[in-house]
Parts: sequence; C-alpha cells; structure tokens
Amino acid sequence: MTRRLGLLLAATAMVAGCGVPVDAQPRPVQAPPGPFPSTGSASPSVATGQEDETLCFVRDDGLDTVVRQVQALPGIDVHLQRLLAGPTAPERDRGLTSALPGTLTVSGVRLTGTLAEVTVQAVGDEIGRSDEVLAFGQIVCTLTRRGDVNGVTFRRGDRPLEVPRADGSLTRQPLTAADYQPLLRR
Repeated sequence: MTRRLGLLLAATAMVAGCGVPVDAQPRPVQAPPGPFPSTGSASPSVATGQEDETLCFVRDDGLDTVVRQVQALPGIDVHLQRLLAGPTAPERDRGLTSALPGTLTVSGVRLTGTLAEVTVQAVGDEIGRSDEVLAFGQIVCTLTRRGDVNGVTFRRGDRPLEVPRADGSLTRQPLTAADYQPLLRR
C-alpha cells in the first residue's frame, strides 16, 4: 500500500509539472514574425497590406483627388511631403497639376489630437500666382481625408494665419474639405 501511495504521489507530481506556469501578473506577448498566409476572407487590399493614400491636386480651376496605393498610410509629415512633390507623370498626363509650388512654402506640420497645424513661410509679392485658394485647398482636402485629421489650421511663424476659403472669405479657424466643396471635382 505504501508503494502504491508513493507511485500515486509521484504520478500526480509529474502530471502537475507538465502544465504552463502561471504568472503573478499579465505579461505582454509579441506576435511571431510574419508574413502570415491569407485565409482568403480578407479583401485583396487588406491581404496584401495596401492602404489608400488620398492626395488632392488641381485640374482646370478646381480640386481633384487621386488615390494612390501604399504599403501603409504614412505619418502626416510624409503624407504632406508627397502632396508637395506634386502629381506623378501619369497623373500629369491626366491633366493634374499643383498650385503649391511658388504659392506656399510649407515648413512643417504638427498633429495635435485630430487637428493638423501647418506652418508656412512668407512668399514674396512677386510670385505671379493667383491660385492661393487652390493651394490651401489642396493641403486641407488632402489632410482631412486621413482618418486621424478632422481640421487644419495654418501658422506663419508663431502667429495664426488667415486662410482663404473657396468663397474668398478669410478665417483662422480650423478648415475642412467642406470649406472647399465648391472647388472639388469629386
């Protein structure tokens, strides 16, 4: 009987030792390295890691959007830099241009909550451009297409800048695509 009790205790100890140890507190778990095979249930853009990046350019006397496929939506500063770089050659072939070169010199952007604050530098009076509304509209319409931006303000140095809306009125208040709706082609 003593022998059976000893074997029973030994078997119980072995079985109890085979489990996963319990931590006193939860601990972070890192995902294993990917890529992971697709189960076929996700949409093609999700399965391949593609995201839509919307940019707003000028066509004729209005604003038109372009959706580019990117691996991941970039930070707001990179997104703005891509807008400032202008349309690609195929986009230019479709009649898209930019009002930004020679109209505005953007020196930075900062996201505070859901408000993007764009800093611009002064441009000389002799720029020869009269499409300032389109330039501001390009920035506002591009940035507010992002899920993390609800409005855009502009600064020159340490001061808020009055910016023209599509109707010609000036404001220092946060702008959205609705402020440029009459100029939007789609």
